[in-house]
Amino acid sequence: MRDWQWRRRFLCVAWMSFVLPGCALIHHNGTPYTEIAPEQINLASDIHLAHDGWPAARWWTRYRDAQLDALIDQALANAPTMVIARTRVSQARSDVALVAAGSNLQMAALASLDRTRVSANGFLGPFAKNEPELGLTGPWYTEGIVGLGASLDIDLWGKQRAQIAASLGVSNARLAEASAVELEISTDVATLYYGIQTTYQLIDLLNESDEVAVFAVQAHEARAGRGLEARTQLEEARAQQLGIERQIVAAQGQIKQLRESLRALVGAGPDGLAAIEPVALPGSQAALPVTLSYELLARRPDLQAMRWYVEASFSRIDAAKAAFYPSFDIKAFFGFNALHLADLFTHASQQINLIPGLTLPIFDGGRLNANLSGVREGSNLLIEQYNQAVLNAVRDVAQTGSRLQALDAETGLQKQRIESVAFARDSVEAHYQRGLTNRLAALEARQPVIAEQVALLTLNGQILSQEIALTKALGGGYRADAPVELKPR
Repeated sequence: MRDWQWRRRFLCVAWMSFVLPGCALIHHNGTPYTEIAPEQINLASDIHLAHDGWPAARWWTRYRDAQLDALIDQALANAPTMVIARTRVSQARSDVALVAAGSNLQMAALASLDRTRVSANGFLGPFAKNEPELGLTGPWYTEGIVGLGASLDIDLWGKQRAQIAASLGVSNARLAEASAVELEISTDVATLYYGIQTTYQLIDLLNESDEVAVFAVQAHEARAGRGLEARTQLEEARAQQLGIERQIVAAQGQIKQLRESLRALVGAGPDGLAAIEPVALPGSQAALPVTLSYELLARRPDLQAMRWYVEASFSRIDAAKAAFYPSFDIKAFFGFNALHLADLFTHASQQINLIPGLTLPIFDGGRLNANLSGVREGSNLLIEQYNQAVLNAVRDVAQTGSRLQALDAETGLQKQRIESVAFARDSVEAHYQRGLTNRLAALEARQPVIAEQVALLTLNGQILSQEIALTKALGGGYRADAPVELKPR
């Protein structure tokens, strides 16, 4: 008996030694691409602003504008794109649970009823006879099976663990993408809101200019009516007034367009957006960190999402490699099985099955290698897309920071220009107060100042827009809890 046991063990080892080398071999693993170098994640030394630092989580509250706070909170709660992002997060979590469930014990209740006529010429031919004394009641039988079936995959090579890790990576990426959508929505709302506020102030300046133009038309009309001057000056004044009124109409139309864009972004109905009251534009509060380096990767939710997608691709590579190795599973059944329903729940009809299984890939026509090659190339593509996204992020910060520098300088010069033009206006006003010139000349002297104030307002609006863009480029206060380390495999 012992000789037979040793012989059986020898045959088993010999069989494994023969079969295992015959499993499919990895031929197309490929070469992983590398992550972007740290020195490429930085700014030029000549780009700097008056303030240093990163944005706060609720960065928009620094403007101390209750209207803006309410609009952004409404958008983050109701915007369709925000709802879509949250749904994608929930979907990814369900995918993780689904993949993880596949590695757990599976159990199901089984029951079947089979009414069969046995063939007399088949391998069950004797059962086609009707000889009750021999236990044969053919040719018709009603077979019943009822019980519990279970199966368990043994994850020896980590394939299932890698698939779960890949699903977790996608889930984490979706969470970061939701933060990126929040940042996109909040910055878009702020940009539209301050576009409306800038246009409100533009209309105020244009109305002031229109008052001067209306008085000029009346004055020239009176003079022309008395024959004191040619009608040409009247028509020139009227043309100037009409031009100003055209700008007012265009500005009012722009407010309507901006408001509709804001309403669609917030996800409000026709009456779901509160009236936006004019407020003064806030002063510049833009800040730029001294260095970016890897800190930018943790601060930008879109980059963090791409890092998680890359990390998930590495786990898919691990799963593709594990598919080359043998897979083990165990199946089991406990229940009752009988050819006659009357005997189904008797002790003699009990059935127990315990089936360990081994699946060894030997020849697959290149399917496993093609799958591994495809997964590797997909991972490399994600790495290159990520590297390009990092470069684009650094470019965005650099371009926005340098633009803000230039706008700050332009604003300083424009303020000096207004002071110079205002001096001429004040001089004419003083002459008018002393009776040395007429009221028309005093009012028309205001027009150049108003024009320069419009130019300054335009610069201030651009500064706000670029400041918000810089906040977006720096991640808007987002901070990853645990930065992902890319380690290609």
